[in-house]
Amino acid sequence: MSLVSNPENIKLGIIGMTEGNGHPFSWSAIFNGYDEKLMTEECPFTGIPAYLNKEPKDRLRITGANVTHIYCDKRSDAEKVARCSLIPNVVNKPEEFIGNVDAVIISTDIGGEHVRRVRPFVDAGLPVFIDKPLCDNRKDLEIFRKWIIDEKKHIISSSGMRYAKEFMPYHMRTEELGQLRFVSMPMAKKWETYGIHALESIYPIVGPGFETIQNIGTCERNIVHMTHKRGIDIVIACIKDVQYGGALRLSGTAGNVTILSNDTYYAFKAQLQAFVDFLRTGEYPFPFSETEELMRLVIGGIESRENKNKIINLNSIG
Repeated sequence: MSLVSNPENIKLGIIGMTEGNGHPFSWSAIFNGYDEKLMTEECPFTGIPAYLNKEPKDRLRITGANVTHIYCDKRSDAEKVARCSLIPNVVNKPEEFIGNVDAVIISTDIGGEHVRRVRPFVDAGLPVFIDKPLCDNRKDLEIFRKWIIDEKKHIISSSGMRYAKEFMPYHMRTEELGQLRFVSMPMAKKWETYGIHALESIYPIVGPGFETIQNIGTCERNIVHMTHKRGIDIVIACIKDVQYGGALRLSGTAGNVTILSNDTYYAFKAQLQAFVDFLRTGEYPFPFSETEELMRLVIGGIESRENKNKIINLNSIG
């Protein structure tokens, strides 16, 4: 059942932005198109116009949905995004979305802010997509679980890496490698915000069943070891100044492979298309149980680091 009144003309509001995160520019452009000159000159994230400009203009956009309203904590940021990504309305507070849009995209990536940011729209009954990670602490995870499971609120969250086209052939199809024994992936920036990119790259491949997590690193050099019920050891090295990029290593009893991910546009468009499909059908692209397990891993990695590198049993979270 559709969650919006007109599935072929969906009006979206977008909220951004946080330090180092340019999603309002690129995500809005994937819906609206963009001003190529202004995006190149004004977008502070040079990678965004670089990958947008590669795309044929007739295949750039998701059809039947547009970003019509934007809010940023700094109005000047919102006005800049609106110019570049052709958004007609800049609002002074997020609540102005209510009554003017069909659904909301929260494109900020600080998990500890998301309950506060999403609450007005949950109360108003608007569907919401939340950028990764959904949350970063136990209390907020329980709030989201209550909203989604108990109150049936329409909320989804994911990393774009779930939709990386290079990884998709290995989603639960790794027979040529035998039994998986070791999986590893480097990741840039902070565990709190970017660890989920690596986690959600790996999760559709190994599936549910993570048992323990231990972070033996520091805030700037998170070295995180996980165990999985399938007998797989998984290591993610999330290091502040490492070059961003997906280099996923799968090692099994019959072979191994390294997969590189570099088509950011494709992953983002597929991620946003999944949200539009959710709005049109009311069907979740994947169960909340997957997001919940992923958030328990995010939280476990933080708690392990803050508790003298303690091994955390995933069942103890949530």
